[in-house]
Amino acid sequence: MPAFSYQLYSSRNFPSIADTLAMLAAAGYREAEGYGGAIEAAGGASGLRALLDANGLCMPTAHFGLSAVEADPAGAITDAKVLGVSTMVIPWLPPEDRPSTVEGWSALGRRVEIASKPLRDAGFGVAWHNHDFELFNVGHDQMPLDLLMHAAPSLKLELDVAWVYVAKEDPVRWINAYRDRLVSIHLKDRAPAGQKTNEDGWADLGTGELDWPRIVAAIQASSARHFIVEHDNPSDHARFARNSIAFANAIWG
Repeated sequence: MPAFSYQLYSSRNFPSIADTLAMLAAAGYREAEGYGGAIEAAGGASGLRALLDANGLCMPTAHFGLSAVEADPAGAITDAKVLGVSTMVIPWLPPEDRPSTVEGWSALGRRVEIASKPLRDAGFGVAWHNHDFELFNVGHDQMPLDLLMHAAPSLKLELDVAWVYVAKEDPVRWINAYRDRLVSIHLKDRAPAGQKTNEDGWADLGTGELDWPRIVAAIQASSARHFIVEHDNPSDHARFARNSIAFANAIWG
């Protein structure tokens, strides 16, 4: 049974990072995935590491913004070392920075390859985390995610299966396509249209529309080793955390 992780962004609207980590440990999580807001909420990487240690949690993966990595790679590396991270994940591009052409996405891949070199030289794996905007045809039957990954051959992938589903793509196809470059998976579910509107249409794991038996079988045949539960806007993060790890343990069984 894998040690399931929890993306701390899921709990950004709840007041205490210390309480969140205690809740996760009590629910049975053994890992957490960090991001900039969680580091800030804990008063810095050292503060977050102390809270992780106090709750018996580790942080093998964490999100670091591309612009932050480019501006201060040494600072990002220092934070990652303090936190015990092994793979640094680039998670997001604001809309104004997203390319719209084949060449634009290829250029972004080259930019990521260059920006990630100091991280790789320091001994870290580096991965890209997708949303839906990398999964729309930009012409000539080309997908942005393919263009980016082709232009950044050292880059690994953290695949968010629910964003793949939102883009009307088959998560299993994308898991299989990058089975040898997957380092982690975001386990996330999507409610049927019109449901869970108070939670932006996201759902506790196993209660939405994704075909988890097919997805888990494909994941298990891939190189992914970290499995991160996430919900973009839970109204009750403790309910979400408990329900989701119970389902993950059952489906992996």
